[in-house]
Amino acid sequence: MSSRILETIHRINVGGSKVTPFNDTLWRTWVPDEGFLVLKPAAKKVVSTHPPNYQPGGATRETAPDHVYMTAQSMNRGNAILGAKFNISWNFPVGSSGVQHLVRLHFCDIVSTGLNLLYFNVYLNDLEAYKDMDLSSLTFHELGSPMYVDFVADSDDLGKMRVSVGPSDLSTSTHVNAILNGVEIMKMVNLAASGSVSSEKKKRRTWIIVGSILGGSPAGNGYHNLRIPFAEVQSATNNFDKNLIIGMGGFGMVYKGVLKRGVPGHRQGLPEFQTEITVLSRIRHRHLVSLVGYCEEQSEMILVYEYMENGPLKSHLYGQGQATLTWKQRLEICIGAARGIHYLHTGFIPGIIHRDIKSTNILLDENHEAKVADFGLSRAGPCLDETHVSTGVKGSFGYLDPEYFRRQQLTDKSDVYSFGVVMLEVLCARPAIDPLLAREQVNLAEWALQWKQSGRLDQIIDPKLRGQIKHRSLEKFVETAEKCLAEYGVDRPSMGDVLWNLEYALQVQESGSLREDSSANGDPVMVVVGNGDRSEENCSSEASTALVFSQLVTNEGR
Repeated sequence: MSSRILETIHRINVGGSKVTPFNDTLWRTWVPDEGFLVLKPAAKKVVSTHPPNYQPGGATRETAPDHVYMTAQSMNRGNAILGAKFNISWNFPVGSSGVQHLVRLHFCDIVSTGLNLLYFNVYLNDLEAYKDMDLSSLTFHELGSPMYVDFVADSDDLGKMRVSVGPSDLSTSTHVNAILNGVEIMKMVNLAASGSVSSEKKKRRTWIIVGSILGGSPAGNGYHNLRIPFAEVQSATNNFDKNLIIGMGGFGMVYKGVLKRGVPGHRQGLPEFQTEITVLSRIRHRHLVSLVGYCEEQSEMILVYEYMENGPLKSHLYGQGQATLTWKQRLEICIGAARGIHYLHTGFIPGIIHRDIKSTNILLDENHEAKVADFGLSRAGPCLDETHVSTGVKGSFGYLDPEYFRRQQLTDKSDVYSFGVVMLEVLCARPAIDPLLAREQVNLAEWALQWKQSGRLDQIIDPKLRGQIKHRSLEKFVETAEKCLAEYGVDRPSMGDVLWNLEYALQVQESGSLREDSSANGDPVMVVVGNGDRSEENCSSEASTALVFSQLVTNEGR
């Protein structure tokens, strides 16, 4: 399997409506199944109003979206013409005959009133693929728990794949039923044969792979050009020498190179692995970390990035043995990170929401230029006619948008809130959460805003910065951070506005002739503002043409 490329042929939401990329964490499209049903009267749609009961070790929202597991086709027992026992069948055209395909079937028991009442058989091309399936046992005895099973099967002589479900002999007379929630069919392309598949007549066979990670493999989405052989990664890290470890991320250990290694054979990081490749294979930006490639061999999940010599921003703010960053450097780092996030929010339709903005995910290169990293939790933002994306809460404690936490409604303003916390870290040089401090000081955002409201924020900034910061630069920076941390997203600025204000704070800091009180007097000044839209792949500071204009600068700054 590791030598094959998986080419997606069908992705079906059985019993449900079309699912667009806006409602799928991995930006996939799932189409309805009606057009593939062999006998429509045999099937009856089932819809659940309860969200899926996800279990550890089972399917996740990245495996398939909620909509897939909340709808299904079941046996239409009310149709007397069909008799007591019959199968529900779907015919999926796949092209060539006799070609191997990975078939992933999704199940979620949304029809039973109790455990161990539903038993059914699964067939591929009229061959028995799974006998007496009991979803209760396979999902740790929990109803409504999503799961999937992977099969490898040849297409039939007509270039079709027939999927069927029907009652088991174990079914009682009062509980004769069978269900199916979703189908994914992927063509297995043999790399050794230069993408071609042998035309020799093969003996028809069906293999079962339960819980395989390959059904969601990035290779199946056309990213094989980023694939790096495991042997090369092993050699580059001196067989994962512990002396080359430079950090620990949410996905796994980080080796100089840079390599992020998941726990071998462990599927917990698979969704993040897939999402990171999906996002980074689409985007190129000066202030976003670049993906060099990935490796998925020998039960390993490895991501390879460009090397960022100066590591995470966090280590420069309150780490050990690092030179102190000047106020100008800190402003430039914030501006670079803001440009990267602004590009994520506005460079695509829909935009991309990072969901895990924090100081450890802002990396610095040899020139201390900032790049945003770690896209494992990212997802597509709302489409044009939507205000938010409904999703489970993910992120890092201390940076989480309280509105997102309460309502589970994600918007790009959730990233804005997290960035506001980062800004306070930059200013105060302390963690977002420090449980060793007094109770009122544990949460940086709450503590700093209290000092701001009392007019004493200057007393808690990093002592190493005192005497460096011009009053108006500090005022604009703190004002922007406070707006980012507004309780409701609608009251927060966009990342474009945050970027504008940060560039203004830097302009004030660098200007030797700009009087500190000029804004209060309403005097006209010349303000140089960077373009902010750094969407070009090879953009540089020279390529970003400054916009020079004259305006009256008010106390609001814009």
